[in-house]
Amino acid sequence: MNAKKLFLTLCLALLACLPLSAQSDQPQVTYTFTTVNYPGDTFTQLLGINNANVIAGYHGVAVNKGFTYNLGTKTFTNENFPGSAQTQVIAINNKGKTAGFYIDAAGITHGFFAKGGVFSKIDFPGQPFNQTLGANDVGQTVGYYSTKADGSGPDHAYINDNIGNVFELFVIQGSVSAQAVGVNNLGNVCGFTVDKAGVNHGWLRVQGTFTILDFPGSTGTQALGVNNKGIVVGSYTDATGNSHGFTYNSVTPAWTSIDDPNGIGTTVANGINDAGDLVGFSGTSPLNNGWVAIAH
Repeated sequence: MNAKKLFLTLCLALLACLPLSAQSDQPQVTYTFTTVNYPGDTFTQLLGINNANVIAGYHGVAVNKGFTYNLGTKTFTNENFPGSAQTQVIAINNKGKTAGFYIDAAGITHGFFAKGGVFSKIDFPGQPFNQTLGANDVGQTVGYYSTKADGSGPDHAYINDNIGNVFELFVIQGSVSAQAVGVNNLGNVCGFTVDKAGVNHGWLRVQGTFTILDFPGSTGTQALGVNNKGIVVGSYTDATGNSHGFTYNSVTPAWTSIDDPNGIGTTVANGINDAGDLVGFSGTSPLNNGWVAIAH
C-alpha cells in the first residue's frame, strides 16, 4: 500500500474468532472480525483506532471523503477539511484529535490535524505535496513531503511538533524514499522506506535508532501504525504477490500474520490501539471493505 493512494462499504458482519499467533512460544491472540462499510458505498478504508474504539477512515474510490466511526454506537460522522475537493482521515488519538490529508480546489495536497471542528494545515515549509499520516496524544504528528506537486518525487519522512510547528526530518540509511506513518506517546515512529531496487521495508525508530522491519519471507513490508505498548501494525506482500496484515511486538519480539477472513490475500492492517484492537481494509479496488478486529 502506498499512502498516496489509500483507497476505502452499511453492512456489519460478525465473524468467528480465529487464532493468529505466528509463534508457538508466544501467547495466542485471537480476533473477532467485523466488516464496517460506509452506508451506500462499496469502497471503505478504516485506517486508525483509539482506545475508545473511535475509528478514522474514508470512503469513495473516485472522490475521497473522510469520516470517523464510533464502534460502540455504530455511527459515522463525516469529516472533511473545509473547502477541500477530497479528504482522507488517517489517524485519531485518544483525545479525539484526527489527522490526515486533503486536496484543495487547486489540486494541491496538504496535511492537517483537527480537534472539535477546528482544522489546522500542516505543510513542510516550501514543499508542494504533504500528507499527515499519524498522531499521538502529546501534540506530535508524522507524515512526509514530496518535492513535486503531483507527489511523484521521492518522499521525505518527518515528525512535526504541532505547538510551534517544528519539523524534524528522518534520514534512513539506504533509503531513496520514505514515509513516516505512525507515532506513539513516547515519540517512537514507524513507517516504510523504498530502497534502490524499489523494495519496500518497514522501519521503527526508537530513541533515535532505526530498526528495519521485514516480515519473514516477504517481498515487501510497510509499517503503518504503532501503539503505546510498542506493537507495530502493517502489511506485507508474500512470494505470490498477495497482501497480508501483520503485528510486530517490538518488545518480545514476535511477528503475527493477519488476514481478514473475507479478504484473505488482499488484507492491509493499518491501525492499532493499546488494547491490541486492529483496523484495516481488504479487497481489490474499486471494491474495498473496512474491517475491525477486536483482540482477545
